[in-house]
Amino acid sequence: MEDFKVVSVNISEKKGTVKKPAAEINLTHQGVEGDAHSGPWNRQVSILGMDSIRKFEKQAGRHIAAGEFAENITLEGFDYLKVRPLDRMTCGEVEIEITQIGKECHGTSCSIFREVGDCVMPKEGIFARVLHPGIIRGGDALEFHPRMYRALAITLSDRASSGEYEDRSGARLQELLKEFFKENGLNLYIHYALIPDDRHKLEELIHQAKDELVDFVFTTGGTGIGPRDFTVDIIKPLLDKEIPGIMEMIRMKYGALKTQALISRSVAGLMGKTLVFTLPGSVKAVNEYMEEILKSLLHLVYMMHGLEIH
Repeated sequence: MEDFKVVSVNISEKKGTVKKPAAEINLTHQGVEGDAHSGPWNRQVSILGMDSIRKFEKQAGRHIAAGEFAENITLEGFDYLKVRPLDRMTCGEVEIEITQIGKECHGTSCSIFREVGDCVMPKEGIFARVLHPGIIRGGDALEFHPRMYRALAITLSDRASSGEYEDRSGARLQELLKEFFKENGLNLYIHYALIPDDRHKLEELIHQAKDELVDFVFTTGGTGIGPRDFTVDIIKPLLDKEIPGIMEMIRMKYGALKTQALISRSVAGLMGKTLVFTLPGSVKAVNEYMEEILKSLLHLVYMMHGLEIH
C-alpha cells in the first residue's frame, strides 16, 4: 500500500475551464459536489500528479497552478504508470475506484490547450468513480490499493489426483496466467485444486468461488464426450450469461486443422461476478485455448464492471 499527498482539491462550475482550489471537496455518489463533471458516469473524479504538471511546465514555459488541467485532485508522489483500472484509493471514509487512464482530448474547448496547444490530461490524467462518499482536503493522504485479482484453477483427473502422473495441464494454465498478469502490471493470486472426476467436488468448488467473488475460474479436463466427461454439464447450467463466441472461434480455428478439436464441448461464461472457462485436459489444448482467451480477458473484466475501455 502506498500513500500520495493531496496538494490541492479543485472545483469548476463549467466544463472546459480551469478548476479553482478549494478548502475541501465533498465526494458524493455523483462525484464532486458542485463540480461541472459530476454525474452518474465513470469519470466523476479526475486526478493528476505533480510530476506530470512539472514536466508540462517546462513545455509551457510557465508555472502551472493546481487545477489548471481541470483535475479535481492534485497529488504529490503519484505515478500514473503504476495505476490500472479497478485499483482503488481511500482517504478516511472516502473510497474511489479507478475507471480510466487518460481520455479523449477536447482540443480548443480546453483552456490550457488553447494557450499551449497541448494538454497532459489525455495521456496522464486518472479518472475514478466514487464508491463511498466523504470529504477530502488539501494535505490529506490518499492510500493506493492495487487490485488483487483472484483465480481458481481446477484440474479434473482421476489418474493425476491419485498420483499416477503429474498434472501438466494445470501447471501450464497457472504459468500462462501468471505471465499474462505480470506483463500487464496486474496482481494475481491463484488457488489450485487437483480433484478426481467427482461431480460433487466440482460443484462445491464452483459454488464456493461464486460466493467468494473469485474473478476467474479455469478448469481443465472433462470437456469431451466420454462417460466421465461432465465438467461442462455441471458448469453450463450455473452460468448467468454464456459467452459462446470465444469457444466457437477456438473450435473453428483448430478444428480446421484437426477435426478432433471440434469434439470439445468447452464453454465460457459469467457466473455472478466470476468469469468461467472450461478447457480440455492437455497441455497442447491449454496453450491453444489460453492464447485466444487472454486476448479478451481484460476487456471482459472491464465490461463486467461497467467500464467502457477498448
